[in-house]
Amino acid sequence: MDPKVAKADAKHQKIHSEKRKKDSSERKTGNEIFDKITLETLYKLANQGHIDILNGAISTGKEANVLTGITDDEKFVAVKIYRIATSDFKKMNYYLNGDPRFNVKTKNKRKIIYSWVTKEFKNLTRLYDAGVTVPKPITSANNVLLIEFIGDENGNPAQPAKNQTPQNPDEFFNKLLVELKKFVNDAKLVHGDLSNYNILNKDETPVIIDVSQSVVLDNPISKELLERDINTLVNEYSRLGVKTSFEEVWEYVSPKF
Repeated sequence: MDPKVAKADAKHQKIHSEKRKKDSSERKTGNEIFDKITLETLYKLANQGHIDILNGAISTGKEANVLTGITDDEKFVAVKIYRIATSDFKKMNYYLNGDPRFNVKTKNKRKIIYSWVTKEFKNLTRLYDAGVTVPKPITSANNVLLIEFIGDENGNPAQPAKNQTPQNPDEFFNKLLVELKKFVNDAKLVHGDLSNYNILNKDETPVIIDVSQSVVLDNPISKELLERDINTLVNEYSRLGVKTSFEEVWEYVSPKF
């Protein structure tokens, strides 16, 4: 057998073996994630050298699960897998419509998911290139997105700020506002769902994640979404003792609409 084929086949078996390792309490979720097309997509990414094996879950959501992947050179990556069966397609269409980068005119759920994943990859690329502290995008294929792993060298993922409260909320909030200003003014995007659930606390530095719904400033709903994001952050950090206001943050981060 060709050595390259043998190596690719071995990777495929590793992916399948991780699926089989799931106990009965996880089996239903595993079946929803690892359908035939998803496994084929993971096999393709493995064959391309992007991942060698899949490890434990980083997060589990209604629409997507994030797993830890390990590369050939034993580096960690984050593997985000969107699920066709449980995704909110009405919400996805809401954020896809009005985005000049996409012209999604289909009711095919799988095609909508693929556009959604492409959108997240493009948003991450745009943000990363603008200097915003987000996970570095690696590649995407179908319903799978590979991004930089945010965590320690032992594979322990950084926790959302909702679960790991900053030691110094004022300092963390100020760092976050700097990132938000770059997000809006340099990358010219609005997050659209920004909260401490979507901000990782990596060694007291905010890392913004989950940008699939983020919209360009040209989108008619961008101002409304930015207002919502700012209100959410002001409420969350006021509860942590930070003295701030909507007006103060808006003046600092908002572009000219």
